[in-house]
Amino acid sequence: MPRTDEQNVAIRAATRDMIRTAAVREFAARGFSAANIRGIAAEAGLSTGSIYRHYATKEDLFDELLTQAAAGLGAAAERLAGPGRPLDLVRAFAATYLVDLQGDRGEAEFFMVINQGFTSDTPPGTTARLAAAHTSLWRAFADLVRRGQEEGQFAGGDAERLTVAFFAMLSGLTTLRLALGGDLPLPELDLVLRHLTGGDR
Repeated sequence: MPRTDEQNVAIRAATRDMIRTAAVREFAARGFSAANIRGIAAEAGLSTGSIYRHYATKEDLFDELLTQAAAGLGAAAERLAGPGRPLDLVRAFAATYLVDLQGDRGEAEFFMVINQGFTSDTPPGTTARLAAAHTSLWRAFADLVRRGQEEGQFAGGDAERLTVAFFAMLSGLTTLRLALGGDLPLPELDLVLRHLTGGDR
């Protein structure tokens, strides 16, 4: 019995997900320049022809990953800028990040791929696009810290510097997760937030 259109769409979407997951691992392990479609196909358990049916070049695949990253950063910024108690919004953001980092779904590798987008500017304009998304997230977080300070939920200090310290910690944890894998004991949420809250809250 031939497949329905819905089944074909589902299969195509599942295959693209497999390709993207494999590409993240390949780009993270080898870097954009050294990665190739053959390696991505091997990681995905597919033929190179299957990859080319979905992506004409590795640049197209890389660009889709970075477009996905920029969209994710933008969505996170919108959540942080939305309604809610500042401490609750920050806790939700940090908790989600830690859960993703603890899992084995490639989040740490994806972070490395985003960094490659900054350094390679492939395709041209990628660096500016990612920088704009990062800036939106950064500003939303710093504004949230200021609001939380006004409401007595966060410790005093320059909101931008506190934001720098917070994201530097997350970046460091991500790098350690890449290096140590499952052997890395991630800190508890309250410890991650302590420099913002000034203690347990």
